[in-house]
Amino acid sequence: MQTDNLELKKLVYLYLMNYAKSQPDMAIMAVNTFVKDCEDPNPLIRALAVRTMGCIRVDKITEYLCEPLRKCLKDEDPYVRKTAAVCVAKLHDINAQLVEDQGFLDTLKDLISDSNPMVVANAVAALSEIAESHPSSNLLDLNPQSINKLLTALNECTEWGQIFILDCLANYTPKDDREAQSICERVTPRLSHANSAVVLSAVKVLMKFMEMLSKDLDYYGTLLKKLAPPLVTLLSAEPELQYVALRNINLIVQKRPEILKHEMKVFFVKYNDPIYVKLEKLDIMIRLASQANIAQVLAELKEYATEVDVDFVRKAVRAIGRCAIKVEQSAERCVSTLLDLIQTKVNYVVQEAIVVIKDIFRKYPNKYESVIATLCENLDSLDEPEARAAMIWIVGEYAERIDNADELLESFLEGFHDESTQVQLQLLTGIVKLFLKKPTETQELVQQVLSLATQDSDNPDLRDRGYIYWRLLSTDPVAAKEVVLAEKPLISEETDLIEPTLLDELICYIGTLASVYHKPPSAFVEGGRGVVHKSLPPRTASSESAESPETAPAGAPPGEQPDVIPAQGDLLGDLLNLDLGPPVSGPPLTTSSVQMGAVDLLGGGLDSLIGGTNFVAPPTAAVPASLGAPIGSGLSDLFDLTSGVGTLSGSYVAPKAVWLPAMKAKGLEISGTFTRQVGSISMDLQLTNKALQVMTDFAIQFNRNSFGLAPAAPLQVHAPLSPNQTVEISLPLSTVGSVMKMEPLNNLQVAVKNNIDVFYFSTLYPLHILFVEDGKMDRQMFLATWKDIPNENEAQFQIRDCPLNAEAVSSKLQSSNIFTVAKRNVEGQDMLYQSLKLTNGIWVLAELRIQPGNPSCMLSLKCRAPEVSQHVYQAYETILKN
Repeated sequence: MQTDNLELKKLVYLYLMNYAKSQPDMAIMAVNTFVKDCEDPNPLIRALAVRTMGCIRVDKITEYLCEPLRKCLKDEDPYVRKTAAVCVAKLHDINAQLVEDQGFLDTLKDLISDSNPMVVANAVAALSEIAESHPSSNLLDLNPQSINKLLTALNECTEWGQIFILDCLANYTPKDDREAQSICERVTPRLSHANSAVVLSAVKVLMKFMEMLSKDLDYYGTLLKKLAPPLVTLLSAEPELQYVALRNINLIVQKRPEILKHEMKVFFVKYNDPIYVKLEKLDIMIRLASQANIAQVLAELKEYATEVDVDFVRKAVRAIGRCAIKVEQSAERCVSTLLDLIQTKVNYVVQEAIVVIKDIFRKYPNKYESVIATLCENLDSLDEPEARAAMIWIVGEYAERIDNADELLESFLEGFHDESTQVQLQLLTGIVKLFLKKPTETQELVQQVLSLATQDSDNPDLRDRGYIYWRLLSTDPVAAKEVVLAEKPLISEETDLIEPTLLDELICYIGTLASVYHKPPSAFVEGGRGVVHKSLPPRTASSESAESPETAPAGAPPGEQPDVIPAQGDLLGDLLNLDLGPPVSGPPLTTSSVQMGAVDLLGGGLDSLIGGTNFVAPPTAAVPASLGAPIGSGLSDLFDLTSGVGTLSGSYVAPKAVWLPAMKAKGLEISGTFTRQVGSISMDLQLTNKALQVMTDFAIQFNRNSFGLAPAAPLQVHAPLSPNQTVEISLPLSTVGSVMKMEPLNNLQVAVKNNIDVFYFSTLYPLHILFVEDGKMDRQMFLATWKDIPNENEAQFQIRDCPLNAEAVSSKLQSSNIFTVAKRNVEGQDMLYQSLKLTNGIWVLAELRIQPGNPSCMLSLKCRAPEVSQHVYQAYETILKN
């Protein structure tokens, strides 16, 4: 060890590193040599000593190494300083407390201002490493000054040093869009670096900071153009690097397709590409497919479908179907391409084509059904479960167009028990559909499949579905028809997109394993140590464009705030004031937003429900099918006549319904109901986090509505909502908010904000939550008011299936603040005269006629605001039947 020969010293130190673990007592004897070598005039020997000290992971030795390390951190030679910086990280891993006590972390922070770029890079790498294992330590306290030093060092250090610095920059959040732009300008030259890791790290920084730039800036467009060439260049590397690049490009294209929209040709498959590269290129081609390039893409895909590689051919055929669903103008061309491929009679091509044609039927109903005959010809050749299930679905769905549909399905039924579960379930549904369309001819067939599914099967899913169909068909065939043959929602074009919050997190991990697996590090790093959830920076106020009104500055005057135009499928009108602080009464609405506010939740308008004087309400079974749609409609619980939860004091409470499904709110699911107890109204909410990240900073706001409902307190979610966690909250409501007549009258539009985004939904509240406690009129007043209200304001309804007597009806209604003023018996009929008062002071008078022994009773309502009557009748029906 005392030798002056550098090569020999290296070998001795190597030997020491290997055997120190197994012989710790012997290793202590080498400490003196380290101390001596740390003061050697040759910087290479000083650095070698420090490097070896960091690699000897023996607790007993570490405290002896602190002094030599402290000297080396302040050495005049940059090579020694950069080696010492890395040694601090190694020492921290062995004994974190020792490093903190000795003040090495502060020395490391000082090295960020070092004059040598390599020392800066290693100091950043060491601090990042330590910070990852201790996320709460805030070691890398980055500010504009330190960022400036890092950017200066970036141009001069080695490629791996550049990667450390770029990764560190990616964790910084600029204070405004100007700073973000200036950093982007200084990072852009790294895109032309020869090392692909440097390129991907630079792309990560730019993708992250672009979030803060306004799309109207000229620089934003320039940056988009600059990002395409380096990504394209990565595809000329060897296949393994190409694959990593393609996995990252897949994420980039999902986030910002405009970057590569003109680069379709580089993703065309080469004959000698390995299969994993081919499949990845195919995926990106579909993501970039648009009306402009669809002809080119289809010609390529048709070519691929005649290749020899089976997996690739399958994916190509499936890609043709995905193009049809994504670009509507190309659907016809795609279908004819698929038919050409079916004519080739190549088994696996035919099967894939049938699977995708099923999806095309779902997307474009009543357009391409003429091809069904061709599909039926290939029935015998199908041997894969997915293709068989797709074909059965097509036969069941279009049974009325296929003359021998029963024979076709019967042929599948012969080997029912040998089929996979997917096929069995589809066959069961298909035959039930066929029976509902052709009941006379297929009675035996449906009996046969129901007994096979319920009596001879071990699969619980199949048995349950069989029993549900059996009961539906035997008790109410009309309801069965409405359920089984209900109109299906159109499928969306991109079913395989990564969930937005996960995508944002993965963009922050470009160039790492997470971006290749398309999973966050927490999903594959064992123990979770050092895994920090990252997210893209929020758009700043100055970079605000009309595309993201949700972050309008809180103090902006109402006139300047943009109208919120909800995404398609949100049943929402305008919700101004999206700063969503504690509830305040909103500013006056502009005319355009009033028109939007009156969106009708039920699609068909309430005209059909509000009748004239002799109108008889339909029985509850005939509630329009649209009420069952997953709109988050509050009506679903008004008509859920089986499971009301009565409370001891207060009016009837409907069971909770899902108001905002998780798929529409980036993983946040909101269920709820309304209650009125002892004079106070509340909205009982259940928030469930189905995303992969923690949710915080909740707030809620209502749009103006018919009765001035508004939150009486902020939405209190006391702890962050972790993934898969559910929290129940009761939000008190007041009725002193701004008023605007809604259509329907009890429509309530709600905005909920959290740290991820702002989400909107609509729900219908039951009117009985607005019936006040002092709603009992005295008799004289009742008589005078009844005569005073004109006869044309009287509405009559029939309440069916209500076998209660007058006493029971009276006490049940009284618990919901509908008061009986008088009662008399006329010709064997019990007549109840009742009054109720709404929170806005409107009185409603009622006459309820009950015939003992007759389950139906007649309700006459009189009110100065006759549009309320329909909703009061619904409240009567709900209360009496639950």
